[in-house]
Amino acid sequence: MPRDLRLGLAGLLVVLAAAFPAAAQAPLPTDERGLPTLAPVLDRVTPAVVNISVVSRGAAEGNPLYRDPFFRRFFDLPGRPPPRRRMSAGSGVIVDAEAGLILTNHHVIEGGERIVVTLADRRRFTAERIGSDPATDLALLRIEADGLTALPFGDSDTLKVGDFVVAIGNPFGLGQTVTSGIVSALGRSGLKPDGYEDFIQTDASINPGNSGGALVTLDGRLIGINTAIVAPAGGNVGIGFAVPSEMARAVMAQFIEHGEVRRGRLGVLVQDLTPDLVEALEVASPAGAVVTQVEPGSSAEAAGLRPGDVVVGVDGRPVEGASDLRNRVGLAPLGSALALDVLRDGERIVVSAVIGASNHREETDGLLAGVALRDFLPRQGLSGVAGGAEVVAVEPDSAAAHSGLEPGDLIVAVGRRSVAEADEARRAVAAAGDAVALTVRRGPLQLLLVLQDRPSTG
Repeated sequence: MPRDLRLGLAGLLVVLAAAFPAAAQAPLPTDERGLPTLAPVLDRVTPAVVNISVVSRGAAEGNPLYRDPFFRRFFDLPGRPPPRRRMSAGSGVIVDAEAGLILTNHHVIEGGERIVVTLADRRRFTAERIGSDPATDLALLRIEADGLTALPFGDSDTLKVGDFVVAIGNPFGLGQTVTSGIVSALGRSGLKPDGYEDFIQTDASINPGNSGGALVTLDGRLIGINTAIVAPAGGNVGIGFAVPSEMARAVMAQFIEHGEVRRGRLGVLVQDLTPDLVEALEVASPAGAVVTQVEPGSSAEAAGLRPGDVVVGVDGRPVEGASDLRNRVGLAPLGSALALDVLRDGERIVVSAVIGASNHREETDGLLAGVALRDFLPRQGLSGVAGGAEVVAVEPDSAAAHSGLEPGDLIVAVGRRSVAEADEARRAVAAAGDAVALTVRRGPLQLLLVLQDRPSTG
């Protein structure tokens, strides 16, 4: 090797050692050539990452002629074109080899009529859906198979920005692919306004098809389920997101026990601390969630929480803000007790609050099929509203979704009749027949949406 090249390589190694001191603490293993490599770790973990293919049915592209009654009658055509079969692909992670349990994303298997799992050794199995939750974008599958390899969970709460990670999945349906990077940020939220979010952000390349795959530490432990990307050009731009392993583990436990996520609630409205609130409430740090309202008869009222309290910890773990507190409460098992660290009038106290049941349910039939409603909770941006039915979730391809109804909307009237609560809205819609007009508040806007049993396509 020429002397100049040797000096150049030596200089590069010095720069890398200075830039990544962690590598000196936990050096990569070397192969028989003496080169650093991730291959030994990947040999252990890649058999636990699977490819998932999903067959579903979606609405066919509408032709304007289908909406012409004379044309349909003349050619004896149905009112809407028949749905067509669609195929999609994603990834999953085996987390229990004995039980055949596989974690993936809700959006990977959503609406799937048949879900096929392909292992790294090319064996294929039809999967059973155990549970699926759109709010966390997680789902749990089961396959009957021998000789599986499971990926052990790591503790995502111990992650730090700058930690090295590896993403494994099935981008663009190409087959199992490995990319590497670092943890770019922690606690990211805001991708879905109605979701439970605490994302790990990474610059490891994540592309369409990686969804449901594994984000792994260099010691071979699962610390995230790859979920979403920011892709203005349709591909990876170095900003990917993963659901933390601790959230995935909590959701998986509920899937196993209940087949769904049964969310709890405290009965409080909270907001992040602003610099003005930090000064007014005389708190030392901007971390925490300020209680702005306590619902009468709620678990929070029974626990003694008051407006103006600042929740700074749950069960000994610090609370960063309002969304962090919402995640902790929403994923806690019903009936469990949380120890809340609260700042009140300059003093730190501990309040024990029991998680109560959520006050919303999803409708299963009628015009509101696939819609979850709850009684109106006053919030910013909806001034002058005394009551109504708040939309919590809307299933895709439902009549409500076709009408334009969205999570966060507030139904204030059904037909010409005002509604003050969710049950009143349900009764009014049920009595309306095949179509009804909804008066909806969406932020500062008021909209009129038509909810009908057989929405036209086109």
